[in-house]
Order: sequence, then C-alpha cells, then structure tokens
Amino acid sequence: MKMLINVAETVVADALRGMAAAHPELVVDVDNRVIVRRDAPVAGKVGLVSGGGSGHEPLHGGFVGPGMLSAACPGEVFTSPVPDQMVRAAAAVNSGAGVLFIVKNYTGDVLNFDMAAELAEDEGIQVAKVLVDDDVAVTDSTYTAGRRGTGATLFVEKIAGAAAEEGRPLERVEAIGRQVNENARSFGVALGAVTTPAKGSPTFDLPAGELELGIGIHGEPGRERRAMMTSGEIADFAVGAILDDMTPRNPVLVLVNGMGATPLLELYGFNAEVHRVLAERGVAVARTLVGDYVTSLDMAGASVTLCQVDEETLRLWDAPVSTPGLRWGM
Repeated sequence: MKMLINVAETVVADALRGMAAAHPELVVDVDNRVIVRRDAPVAGKVGLVSGGGSGHEPLHGGFVGPGMLSAACPGEVFTSPVPDQMVRAAAAVNSGAGVLFIVKNYTGDVLNFDMAAELAEDEGIQVAKVLVDDDVAVTDSTYTAGRRGTGATLFVEKIAGAAAEEGRPLERVEAIGRQVNENARSFGVALGAVTTPAKGSPTFDLPAGELELGIGIHGEPGRERRAMMTSGEIADFAVGAILDDMTPRNPVLVLVNGMGATPLLELYGFNAEVHRVLAERGVAVARTLVGDYVTSLDMAGASVTLCQVDEETLRLWDAPVSTPGLRWGM
C-alpha cells in the first residue's frame, strides 16, 4: 500500500510536528503527545480534555480551540493515549474551575481516563467525565463493553465546549454533555477496509461488491454484510436503525460523516438521501454538517449521527468556534 509517510513508527510524531507548523494558535507537545489551546488555562473556565487513538482526524486534536476542546491527547494509531498524557493535559488547562474528560466508549480509553481522573484529583484538580456511547449498530464489540462512541463525540465536544466558553460551572457543563450523548445515535457503513501504517495492508477482508452495515471506526465488525446497495438503500437502512432506537421529539442535528476515503460528491448525495428518509419519517432537521470529522484512516464509507436538540443546545451548537477542524462565527 502507498502511504504519504516516512516510517510507520513515527507517523503520529510527524503528524504532530506538521500540526504545530500549521497551527501556531495551538501548543503541540510532540514528545508528550498533548495538544493545548495556546491561551489555556482561561481564568474561570472549565477545561475540556478528550483524546483517543490517532487515525480519526480531525477528531480530537483538530477540535482544540475556542468554543470546543481545551486540550487533546493523541494515542498511537487506533490505540488509547496513556494516563500521563491525560493528567498533563488536565494540569495545562485547569484554571481552578475543574476539568471535564470526554471519553469515547472503548475499553482502553475508559480505563486510562478513569486512572487519569484519580491521578488528577490527587493533584487537586476536580474532574468530571462524559462517556460517549452513541453507536446503535452493536451492543458489544471488539473494543467495547456496551455501545461504541462515534460521531456524537463531535456534538458533545462542540456543545459542551460552548457551555464552558460561557463560563458555566463544571457540573452544568457535564450535565449538558451527558444530555447531548443521551439524545444522539449513530450508524456507520463501510464500503472498503481500513489500512493502518503498521500493517500496511487492509485490516479486514471486504470482498468487491459487498459492504458492511454497522462498522466501527477501527474496522470492528458490524451487523451484517450485504451485496452493494444504492445510496438511498443505505440511507434507508442506517437512518432506520437509528430511528428504531430513538424517537426524536425535537428537531435534530444531522452529521453525515465520511470515514476518510469517500469524496464529498458522494457524501452530499448520501446526505440528500438521509434528508429524504428523515422527511418521510416526519423528523425535522435543525442543522446539517457534511464532511470528514470522525474518520478511520483510509476507510471508504460514511456514518450518520442524529442528535435531537432543544433551544439551549441548538444555541450552543451555533455559538462561535475556532479550531482547525471546525470553525464558524469567529
């Protein structure tokens, strides 16, 4: 496989050096693997820290900045960061108002963030946690006990980040983050397998002419494999699976997310089909975001995330944000 890398062992470090060169508004500690907004800690503001394995960019490092995360901890490719990174990040952003850890539900992430919370509290840092577990495709998987954390992570980081930017106290920022997660559901589809730098070849076999419904962001198995379907048929299945699990009472935010190797031409066409299904099911749409946000290296495919919002969460979604991966209103 051809990749734009030097050697597999330095992929993450090289990417962090490139990120530092492109974004002087961030402090990128390549050696300790921590990305922090340059103005942190902000007096009186709750710090938001998230992280996970590299390979999902722009999640999480691309969402560090005003209106979103205070810091992010990148692990090796598809591998959890370690507690030392998380404690270092928490200390860097703590202003005395506390720190919120936003954690995707993968076993390594959960264990390491829990350990980091204990270590940070030993250092006098108040820590709260929001666990993101929005994927309706499967209950347990290769990497998780319970539902996987996927596209809703973006909604949690943005909306909780806006609440923190307004100076809300830690318990309120945590409650808003939990509310967003509870009101969000996701479903992903793979059209092609993912290739990691260390392996240099596809990590699973997906024969030509087939797709996997309910795939995870590390290439974990989904619900089933089928012969290739049209965009409309995939939207029927994916949105149907989400709405079978939730009945929105309010308008929804829609995220049509590329997995890394699907062109925007296809994603926008798929978005049209997602909106068609939602209209047929009587679900009102408040806002839509289309693009690569929670990726899986070079996997071909897409995911859909729906999050029902009230007036407050919609206002927080619309609030200004300035990060490498998400930017508006600034």
